[in-house]
Amino acid sequence: MTRCCCQGVDEVFGERTARRDLRRYRARGPSKPTRMLLDALRSEGVEHATVLDIGGGIGAIQQELLDAGAERATSVEASAAYLGAARDEAQRRGHADRITYQAGDFVELADRVEPADVVTLDRVICCYPDMEALVSRSADRTQRLYGLVYPRDTWWVALGLRFTNLLMRVTRRAFRAHLHPTRAVDAVAREHGLTPKVARRAGPVWQVALYTRTPPAQRP
Repeated sequence: MTRCCCQGVDEVFGERTARRDLRRYRARGPSKPTRMLLDALRSEGVEHATVLDIGGGIGAIQQELLDAGAERATSVEASAAYLGAARDEAQRRGHADRITYQAGDFVELADRVEPADVVTLDRVICCYPDMEALVSRSADRTQRLYGLVYPRDTWWVALGLRFTNLLMRVTRRAFRAHLHPTRAVDAVAREHGLTPKVARRAGPVWQVALYTRTPPAQRP
């Protein structure tokens, strides 16, 4: 088994942060980048789809896509606190029996995770050092739509992440943030049979990307 790359996740994404994010979601709905990803997915049609939400956090994508007609969802999340918050929200929304939860590092769990029509990674790539492993394994689990929200590779984002990591070191936390080049992420997705569909900027920090997989019968 490979070494877990989710070091320090519970230190940064703990109970207090999870409950704060859940309160914010209940009051305001999904954040702007998440809304943009959801809009792109819904425009492609998610009725009766299965969803795999990697690094699913408090479960916003799961809840919104189930409301939009998706059939079932699986959440893979490394933070115990966020898994608990997601379960609470699913129970409140009446979706508890339609979501399966797996705790841990997706790359290590990937062989035990069923493929899904829709696979999402909302602000997850920046939390993971081995981008190629994360994107390749999650792309391989994608049957139709693959949606990402991750940082733009600009100088100001790089500077912000350096400051964040310095703060992590000073406070003796193991967690580190990562800025992976857009071209590298795109190349891995394409290598695993995905075709770009949507690419949008979501403000100065985040970008949204949607890929599709063409069914074999429709390929030239």
